[in-house]
Amino acid sequence: MIPYGRQSISEEDIAAVAAALRGNLITQGPVVEAFERQFAEHVGAKHAVAVNNATCALQLAMRVAGIGPGDRVVTSPITFLASANAAVYLGATPDFADIDAATYTLDPAALARDWKPDTRAVVAVDYAGQACDLPAIARVAHARGAVVIGDACHAVGGAFHTETAPGRSWRLGGNPWADMTVFSFHPVKTMTTGEGGMLVTDRDDWAEQARLLRTHGMVRDAGRFQLPADDPVLGEKGPWYYEMQELGWNFRMTEFQAALGLSQLRRLDGFLARRRDIVAAYNAGFADLDWVHVPRLRHTEDVGTASWHLYTLQVDFAALGKTRVEVFKALAAEGVIAHVLYIPVHLQPWYRKVYGYRPGKCPAAENFYAQAMSLPLFPAMEDSDVRHVIATVRKLGREAAGTVGVAA
Repeated sequence: MIPYGRQSISEEDIAAVAAALRGNLITQGPVVEAFERQFAEHVGAKHAVAVNNATCALQLAMRVAGIGPGDRVVTSPITFLASANAAVYLGATPDFADIDAATYTLDPAALARDWKPDTRAVVAVDYAGQACDLPAIARVAHARGAVVIGDACHAVGGAFHTETAPGRSWRLGGNPWADMTVFSFHPVKTMTTGEGGMLVTDRDDWAEQARLLRTHGMVRDAGRFQLPADDPVLGEKGPWYYEMQELGWNFRMTEFQAALGLSQLRRLDGFLARRRDIVAAYNAGFADLDWVHVPRLRHTEDVGTASWHLYTLQVDFAALGKTRVEVFKALAAEGVIAHVLYIPVHLQPWYRKVYGYRPGKCPAAENFYAQAMSLPLFPAMEDSDVRHVIATVRKLGREAAGTVGVAA
């Protein structure tokens, strides 16, 4: 079976983790600090704060930006649940603006059209590894006093181009439009730490607060203690002493996760190059099929910068004469595991029940979902695997060609 995604773990990765496990600290120590420094340098940001997963990174980003009850956070409906759930955890109201039908990322025009006065943050999701239109999104959000949180969970290592700076690429996490950016290191993403996430920002105060909040809001640095030496109970401050100065969480990353991250970071460019090669092969293999639409880029220059976490086709299932379930079964019978990424978040039962969202709120996203099918994409795929996926998809057209005349 060829799964839709899979991690790539080398002997060097395993050795790095083993070395970390033999160290004196196995959580939140010098390896984590080294991973943060190197990741910040890689994306071009001043600060990187490593955490246990990207959901927590989103939650931290909103918290340090002051998001809470009475605030609205707008994101794309075509994303994983966490992009919206993080707002709920802080007592804010999650909301959704529609996607651009060509790139499947947040549509700046829809964001502006549906803007509400209580909106304080926009979570801009780089779906499938293609950057959303951050400059346009930032123009809408910043003019109205809202922060832009880049959700680059699909796009570790990715970059993008803009009309305003032809020929120049901007790193996700290192650009002037996103106030903060979060990344995911889940096993199917472009690099992995097992589980894990990263928050990057250029603001010193936000980075400092994020580091405090990821460790229970607890301070051990004597120079930052708040209680005076003459406090009647806690005046004596020996080596055991600590203070909880904020209500935080346990969002820490382990040393062995960071060791894996450092090792994977060295391999990231190779991972991305292989993903781009597979996408190019898929696009060529499906180019003549009139019952599918291959993923499209906003800028042709982005062919060398999109990180391609996912390869999602839009499929005319009616033209095939098959339901999506039937197509999935036919692919699985040939050893190809497809997926649907994602179910529009606003149509999940909990969001309907709590916020009253209904079909029709985001029609482009709903149309996308009706035709979405993600194919296997991961660096360890052999060329023979890629050819087999292409042949298997094309076979669906040949089977239907006799009755409905689709291109095979």
